[in-house]
Amino acid sequence: MVSSGIIFQILFISQTFIGFAGNSLFFTSCMCTFLIHPHKKKPVDVILAHLTLANAVTLVLRGFPNIMLSFGIKHGIDDIGCKTVLYIQRVTRSISVNATSLQSMFQAVTITPSNYKWAWLKNKVSVYILPSLLFFWIINMIIYIEIILRTVATINSSDIRHGYYSSYCKSIPFESYQAVSFLTAILIQDLFFLSLMTINSVYMVNILYRHHKTVQHVRSTIQSSRRFPEERATHTILILVSCFVFFYLINTFLTIYLTFANDKNWALDKFGDFISSCYPMVCPFLLIKNENIISRFSFIRTRIRI
Repeated sequence: MVSSGIIFQILFISQTFIGFAGNSLFFTSCMCTFLIHPHKKKPVDVILAHLTLANAVTLVLRGFPNIMLSFGIKHGIDDIGCKTVLYIQRVTRSISVNATSLQSMFQAVTITPSNYKWAWLKNKVSVYILPSLLFFWIINMIIYIEIILRTVATINSSDIRHGYYSSYCKSIPFESYQAVSFLTAILIQDLFFLSLMTINSVYMVNILYRHHKTVQHVRSTIQSSRRFPEERATHTILILVSCFVFFYLINTFLTIYLTFANDKNWALDKFGDFISSCYPMVCPFLLIKNENIISRFSFIRTRIRI
């Protein structure tokens, strides 16, 4: 019978390389558009570039330590490495949440009909994209300084009764009110952006549904057998949001449980690591399907030849 260690080893390796490949493909596509064909770039490409970069870094920094552990390398990360890996991993994870929320807000404003009272935002929303992304990076880097101050490698601490603990990293025990304050700040930030993303997505689905009903009578019989563009966009939005909410909620509950539980469950901890990386793995492939990346690469390659 196959052991759980081998199963997690296969899962982490597959997840890391598949997710990294997908995010790298999308990020490379955005960079090629910026550098080779800049007048074809769209404001949303800046958001997607940050999103896929954050996803790729999160997958690598979360996946490779677990892969090392799966192969029996238990002491490959010291205190400095542990602080660096966990800090960057948490910052990029939050950037993924922020960028996904910003993307949904940008798309919601973009498809807003011109007769709506907030349609004036269409001409200004692109100006706030870069400042917003810069703000997200700065605020998350400040929030997660606590990780640097209170994290050590597990080889330097044998107490696993309190705080965050993984096979390679552990938080130094500190007062309960400090732990609650830190986790509350993170939870409030995540829930705010999660709620914003959900509201924007529901709004977009509503707009697209109304548009579909309005123009349905002008569709030709030839088009009737195919899915309309607004239907494809609606399905992409619903799948993306559903995946995000599903994986986020499971990861949040597991993180809270593992942080305050007296007895650490190693299998549950590994499962939590796997779940937390599922959205960064799935996200680029949904975006690739929606953005038609293959056609974009073909166009860029033709442009280079010319």
